[in-house]
Amino acid sequence: MLHRIILFLVCLLLQTFAVKAFQHTATDSATYFRSFDNTRIHYTSKGNGEPVILVHGFITNGNSWLATPLYDSLLKHHFRVITLDLRGNGTSDHPHDSLAYLDDAEAKDIMALATHLQLGAYRIVGYSRGAIIAARLLVLDKQRVRCGVLGGVGTGFTDPAWPRRLQFYDALSGKDVPELAAMVKNVQAAGLDQRALALMQFGQPATTAAEFALVQQPVLVIGGDKDEDNDTGGSLAALMPRGMHGTVAGNHTTTLRSPWFAQWITDFLEKH
Repeated sequence: MLHRIILFLVCLLLQTFAVKAFQHTATDSATYFRSFDNTRIHYTSKGNGEPVILVHGFITNGNSWLATPLYDSLLKHHFRVITLDLRGNGTSDHPHDSLAYLDDAEAKDIMALATHLQLGAYRIVGYSRGAIIAARLLVLDKQRVRCGVLGGVGTGFTDPAWPRRLQFYDALSGKDVPELAAMVKNVQAAGLDQRALALMQFGQPATTAAEFALVQQPVLVIGGDKDEDNDTGGSLAALMPRGMHGTVAGNHTTTLRSPWFAQWITDFLEKH
């Protein structure tokens, strides 16, 4: 199983490098704001419709969405599409204090961004680790989050002591984890901030089954039929009163680039 995780992370690194070639058009806005604890967060906003905030996964940044069919689909369906670099990623600040990643700091950054942009309501979409953070918005910002999409996750992250999270933290902190040695080597070769990545795993939040049971918003949980590390998300959707489940062809990496994934999410967001 861990070798598939490593392969996924390597693919994400390659995808991140590829999207750096994309340039913003004149109609885009790309800027920064100061979050609740003065951390500087980079974000982009495009379009003028109802807002959708996209939350990226691990070892990548907000630009990763630009290469996906979902990004274009949302713009074509007249949504306002907002991306951000979560703290420790991209051109946002990279705190090296472990406290900077605790107590739902990343979710609070998104809430602060929504306030900064004066969003009375918004939809949230997260993929992989981004879905883990997006889940917190369903709990913490339920007055403004109209609905949510959690992609590429199963129920593992509902456990605060999730073994996968602890293994990644150990490996990125310099401990010998042979199964993840290739991942760490690629992080170093890419010049990424290994300390910040470790702290993201250290502070990564859990949303428990009891918390999911209280989520009243419509939530689509969607995954690839070959995503063997996370399953397709049916068990996670079942934890929520208004949870819905979708499956598309693909593994953890290819699902994000699937036009069917984009269509599922766009249709869901238009109806909710």
